[in-house]
Amino acid sequence: MAAVRNTTTTNVGPVRFGARWVDVGPPVRAEIIVMPLGSDEDVVHEVTLGETFAVGDETWRFADLDMASADEWQVTLRRVDADEVAEPPSGRLWQPARLRPYGQLDEARLQSLEASLGVRLSPSYRDWLRQNNGAQPEVEHHIPGVPFSLLPERPLLGAHPEYPPFDLVHAQRVHRDPWLSPDWLVIANPSGGLLVISAQPSDESIYFVHEMDLVGPPGSPAAAARERALRVVADSIGHLVGRLTPMALDHLPPAQLVPPGTITEPGTDADGPR
Repeated sequence: MAAVRNTTTTNVGPVRFGARWVDVGPPVRAEIIVMPLGSDEDVVHEVTLGETFAVGDETWRFADLDMASADEWQVTLRRVDADEVAEPPSGRLWQPARLRPYGQLDEARLQSLEASLGVRLSPSYRDWLRQNNGAQPEVEHHIPGVPFSLLPERPLLGAHPEYPPFDLVHAQRVHRDPWLSPDWLVIANPSGGLLVISAQPSDESIYFVHEMDLVGPPGSPAAAARERALRVVADSIGHLVGRLTPMALDHLPPAQLVPPGTITEPGTDADGPR
């Protein structure tokens, strides 16, 4: 058996296996690369889950796929006899994030937003805002292993001055200033903590701070202690979206986009959360 993680290779006897990409389909597919040791002649197989392929005189099967996110996965390959019955796969398949963008921001609005925030946004986050102006999850989303949940009423924020709970500028006053220094920008107020980015445009990473660390008095010394608890959860906003996973609520019908200020979830009214 060979377990091949993304961006790595695995040696088994006289060959090395790699997997260039996977696709959850349906059908579930992967591109398997067979690299005989001591030879420059690689063999590439595009196979569906459960399908077999030749490795020299042997028969191997694409036996399983386990995905933590679009960028974190492991392919399982198994050497089999020609008439061997395949075991059912047990791995998890990543489900793409179900996010509804709020629209777009033109250059004038982006510059106005940056002026109000007092920073120049990182290129990747700035471009994401240009294309999306924030995004609302259709259902609860999380990153496996990270204790927060994005909710329809707690989306990725944008420029929404007409509805402060979804607005980036408002979020700095309400969610950042009591706890963190102006070196950071809050980009979402999920259940369980805060998602933030650096105010330095050269740093495109997305950070998470747990709500249990948002304690203590205001002021620089306490803010510095809280900022030491920041944890990188994605290399960029695009990577964050790639890691977000819908909770197991696929039986629910697709949600309709709810513009800022018109939430109708329980406990809210037309003027916002009560």
